[in-house]
Amino acid sequence: MRLCSIASGSSGNCVYVGSDTTHLLMDVGISGKRTEAGLAELGLTMRDIDAVCITHEHADHISGLGVLARKYGVPIYATRGTVEAIRKTSSLGQIDESLFRVIVPDERCIIKDIAIYPVRTSHDAADPVAYRIDHDGRRIGLITDLGCYSDYTVECLRNLDLLYLEANHDVHMLQVGPYPYYLKQRILGERGHLSNESAGKLLSRLLHDNMQAIVLGHLSKENNLPELAYESVRVEVTMSDTDYNGNDFPLYVAKRDVVSEVIEVR
Repeated sequence: MRLCSIASGSSGNCVYVGSDTTHLLMDVGISGKRTEAGLAELGLTMRDIDAVCITHEHADHISGLGVLARKYGVPIYATRGTVEAIRKTSSLGQIDESLFRVIVPDERCIIKDIAIYPVRTSHDAADPVAYRIDHDGRRIGLITDLGCYSDYTVECLRNLDLLYLEANHDVHMLQVGPYPYYLKQRILGERGHLSNESAGKLLSRLLHDNMQAIVLGHLSKENNLPELAYESVRVEVTMSDTDYNGNDFPLYVAKRDVVSEVIEVR
């Protein structure tokens, strides 16, 4: 199984996860043209994609969905609340109803030889989820857009081989930055986004000896820096009461506008 970030950040998110025979896109918050170009760098086309799995209906996660659905007829997996919200998003245009596959949080869904497990998240969307993706005894977790996490979150994401984790903002940069007060409060709230420090704390609870890699994603362009996210998370792990050091595991930061390196889970 492998993971590659095609685009990551507050301006658009799209992540590829696949096995040798099954190919998934997790969100398509960039244009259809950019999505196709990103897949081409992986030696794939949209005709190879078996499903698009949507986390929630905000524009930076679904903006390319209408075009790709009409052009390729790819199945769309999302919770009932998210499907309803997508239907009401006029900017997407008409999407064939038969393409929607309703998934239920905490219930396994099989797509060919991959199992996806939707995990509830705390975010200001209709019915948002993260995903755990299982194949051949390997587990990938993809969790972004959450203002806070709980023991439930940790339990759902135990024993991962690879974790793609939101590190959205540096709290100080956000507080002194140009965003209006209401937006700052939204991002900092329990249904907002995970800060670098919070990401490090969550990661500390998920680390185990066999974790192969961590990818930090969904960084804010205005309120974070890749180097700052990397260092803050690394330091948080080192300072935690676990036995692990921030340098014990490969830690990557997903690129905003270009395709990141492919990470293989073995």
